[in-house]
Amino acid sequence: MAFPGSRLFSLRTMSLGILFYCTYCHFQFVVGNDVDSCESLRLGQYPFIQPRIDDATQEPENCKDMIAWVECLPSPNVSCRLSNGTEFRFSGEEVGFNKSLPCRNVSGYSYKVAVALSLFLGWLGADRFYLGYPALGLLKFCTVGFCGIGSLVDFMLISMQIVGPSDKSDYIVDYYGARLTRLSITNETYRRTQMSP
Repeated sequence: MAFPGSRLFSLRTMSLGILFYCTYCHFQFVVGNDVDSCESLRLGQYPFIQPRIDDATQEPENCKDMIAWVECLPSPNVSCRLSNGTEFRFSGEEVGFNKSLPCRNVSGYSYKVAVALSLFLGWLGADRFYLGYPALGLLKFCTVGFCGIGSLVDFMLISMQIVGPSDKSDYIVDYYGARLTRLSITNETYRRTQMSP
């Protein structure tokens, strides 16, 4: 014969178990359907519209302060949270957000012209006059390119893009042309661990 207290205890335990299970299912549903922001989408989930390239500078037309913004179109049936907090399911034709692309500060000095002047008229200082260094250009003109040695050194420095325009801008280089990219290590650089032999 069962005691009335044990029956009450088992009924209370069962109701608490059902309550706990329902709470757990609801929590899993809420967490499972939580949508991330659109900026945290992975690269294959949002193709972006290629920026228009300016023919004169060979950089994106909307390049300001070394950053160009491009419009990103999330792929069809991707849901994400917009910047205003609303959740949206995309069809593949709507702009979801903007991403920044690095671009260069270009003020009108051509890399090809600078190298050609340095190669053919470097002994007259034409390369330094072109890049905005009139004092060095005059010195090279008066010394015939430092007896040829200065012309050779300047040709190497200009062709390796170490010496640039005097206003600290970048050369105009074809969009897919040879550009010098300076690599640096910062605190955000991922360092791969080396395997010991």
